[in-house]
Amino acid sequence: MQIINLKSEYKCNPLGLSTPSPRLSWEVVTDERGWKQRAYRITASTSSSLDTETLIWDSGRLESDQSIHVEYAGSQLTSGQRVYWGVEVWDENGKSAKSHETAFWEMGVLDVFEWKANWITYPWGNNISESSASPFFRKSFGVEKEIKSARIYAAALGLYELELNGEKVGNEVFTPGWTNYHQRIQYQVYDVTKQLAQGENVVGAVLGDGWYRGHYGWWENNRNTYGDTIALLLQLEIEYIDGTGLMVISDESWKTSKGPILKSDIYDGETYNANLELTGWSTSKYSDNNWQRAKTYAHSKEVLVSSEGDPVRRIQEIKPIDVFLTPKGEQVFDLGQNMVGWVRLQISGQKGQTIVLRFAEVLDQEGNFYTDNLRNIECTDRYILKGAGLEVYEPKFTFHGFRFVMIEGHSEEVSREMITGIVVHSDMQLIGSFECSEPMINQLQSNIQWGQKGNFLDVPTDCPQRDERLGWTGDAQVFAPTASFNFNTAPFFTKWLKDLATEQKEDGSVPWVVPNNIVDGGGTGWSDGYGATGWADAAVIIPWTLYQYYGDTRVLQEQYDSMKGWVDYMIRHSGEELVFDYGFHFGDWLSFAEYYSYHYNAPDYGYAGAHTEKALIATAYFYYSAGLMEKSARLIDEKAYADELNDLLPKIKAAWNREFMTRTGRLVSSTQAAYAIGLVFGIVDDEKLDTISQRLADDVNHFGHLTTGFLGTPVLNYALSDFGNQDLAFMLLNNKRYPSWLYPITKGATTIWERWDGIKPDGTFQTVGMNSFNHYAYGAIGEWLYSRVAGIRIDPEKPGYKNVLFQPLLGGGLTFAKASIHTMYGKVSAGWEVKGDKTSYTVEIPPNCTGTVILPDKDETTLGGKLVEESPDVIAIHRENKTVEINLGSGIYTLFF
Repeated sequence: MQIINLKSEYKCNPLGLSTPSPRLSWEVVTDERGWKQRAYRITASTSSSLDTETLIWDSGRLESDQSIHVEYAGSQLTSGQRVYWGVEVWDENGKSAKSHETAFWEMGVLDVFEWKANWITYPWGNNISESSASPFFRKSFGVEKEIKSARIYAAALGLYELELNGEKVGNEVFTPGWTNYHQRIQYQVYDVTKQLAQGENVVGAVLGDGWYRGHYGWWENNRNTYGDTIALLLQLEIEYIDGTGLMVISDESWKTSKGPILKSDIYDGETYNANLELTGWSTSKYSDNNWQRAKTYAHSKEVLVSSEGDPVRRIQEIKPIDVFLTPKGEQVFDLGQNMVGWVRLQISGQKGQTIVLRFAEVLDQEGNFYTDNLRNIECTDRYILKGAGLEVYEPKFTFHGFRFVMIEGHSEEVSREMITGIVVHSDMQLIGSFECSEPMINQLQSNIQWGQKGNFLDVPTDCPQRDERLGWTGDAQVFAPTASFNFNTAPFFTKWLKDLATEQKEDGSVPWVVPNNIVDGGGTGWSDGYGATGWADAAVIIPWTLYQYYGDTRVLQEQYDSMKGWVDYMIRHSGEELVFDYGFHFGDWLSFAEYYSYHYNAPDYGYAGAHTEKALIATAYFYYSAGLMEKSARLIDEKAYADELNDLLPKIKAAWNREFMTRTGRLVSSTQAAYAIGLVFGIVDDEKLDTISQRLADDVNHFGHLTTGFLGTPVLNYALSDFGNQDLAFMLLNNKRYPSWLYPITKGATTIWERWDGIKPDGTFQTVGMNSFNHYAYGAIGEWLYSRVAGIRIDPEKPGYKNVLFQPLLGGGLTFAKASIHTMYGKVSAGWEVKGDKTSYTVEIPPNCTGTVILPDKDETTLGGKLVEESPDVIAIHRENKTVEINLGSGIYTLFF
């Protein structure tokens, strides 16, 4: 019995926490089946030895099986305080085990008055209409005593990268991240104890435009969203062994200079002149006599917040699989994977020679470089050589979405060794995997995960390549369950949900995008950019998703006002009829329409497209979000509001059925999206369920493919498989012709597309105005692969996988399917395989958890060579509706049926 993976607020040994009561979690590893924790004891100390004299909290032995989200309840914590902790657990047999490694967390700056640093900027002027050269800052200081510890606390208006004594500080990129800088600016904390030396030291920083003042958005006047001057805030706190200390702060004593980065723009790319390099600029040997004095900049420090999300890092390197000349004579590298990040260039040439790198997701049907879908951005990096042999270059403050790289300005023969793809995204823990006997479905799973990696870069963006890359709320809410199967998204979404609440209007309306940099609807003329159903519902659905997947009730508490605000907004604007048709809604965005069938020579379906009445969808979401809100309110003891919603829910349901359904069970919008949303959201009257389910099946049979868009697609297969039509669900999954999940793979897709037909069957492209080849929304099918095909489901009564439901869905010609997910308790896995007339199903339940396996009720279901009724491992058996429920404790089990 071992205790591993001690975490504070989901993180191993985090720096810079701000919560006064961090939550502690641990996992237990044991081979003993049915293992349960009976009690635990946590000790927390200011010393890594956890000795009695330095304890600040001893929970005592608590009779409880809780092993996640245990709140610290010791003495009040102070800024910068490091707390070491360990845990001892007991099982039901009285055996105990202690954690061998002492974990820790460290607090951040808890009071704004403890920020002694000043915002500083450069003294030269700006050309606010375009990207300006990146300013470099440096400060020399002396260290005369032996150091106990040293921390840098840093933030920026714009992006920053730090150096200390010639070495990069930390391994994060795109710091401080993207927020509404007027209301929230994240700061980061770095342990630099080992980077300091006795004598003279130099700390330095370089800034980039980033989201703060860079070109961002498709509309006019889309620069300088948050300000036109970038600035640095830095506070270095050194504690000496003798108890004294030194603080180095950003102020007017710092020096600043321009350098080799002539332009840094997230959309347009970076221009770097190696002839202007400031060699050794962050070391004590460098002379800054020609540098200018920095100047202070007036900006609030009240808006500084600690970083809760996962930091963005360089995660992976990819080498090209090919380099070739296009029919137009373009020199192009193929990395084999649509990815997000940049490339490392290794090249030699003449002094002053300019190398140009352009980026694209796809080639056109003639095999030429294609960038029309990037719309109005350059997406280009430029490197000006210094002519000093082999030179190596990587940009600092831009990222691109691409598979193909075109190189210009290099006359010599190119080779694959010249570039390396650097994959960049939020460093979320990869926890999920899915595999089955169909290679194209496995590629679909890969595409889903790559789409998530490429678009989870501090915020959940819609796409990573064109003049958009915004945190669209609708995309995030439909994909959140799949995202949470693939990666641990709790820190990522916790941060982003606070951004959402910050951007929410006082009336509760939620913007289309978060952070919200769209002004007046971005020139669309649709609305002010707020209040679209399915998009704004992210305020309710994503907190609920985090609760279900991670057992996290604090996120419900912290987001309660935001969640309630949106639900109350819908209540106010639904009127006495309780039909929510107020304002602008996107509806089932990008659903199938007659235009496509006409142009692709598909059958004449004789209808005007799969358009679903927006009020039907909006009112269904009203009901669904109000239902989740009622459950959330009850969980956190907001009983009065929960009771209010409980009374309201049947009235909304009655209104929907009255307004949008005929007496014979036909919806006013007879579309797959309408029927699927009605069924999965539970808003259809019970007596009409069979009729509605049959109408959905008839529609799917009629077309032979899906017709749904962004809101209908995530629920479509559930509406089929959970209501008796699993064969049709598998038919849709396996479909390889347009429109389908597998059709893009037949066209070479390595990520999820924005549109079902980004590349049409005839090889031409969809409209350049909106045609991303890395857009995760349709990847929401991933949740169905995990939870239905492999059968790993969340027990709503015991969330966070405290009790795991296993109910696999066999079919679709598959001979095996398996999935795993590393939960807060440990590994959960499930996999089935068909051999002849027997099917095996192997499940893994982590220690301190239970599982319920639900299988077809057959007479000869066995476990461990015995009928399940005779197995000593079975806790209980229940039979109902032609299924058998088998309750098991932790362990690995293989059942045959």
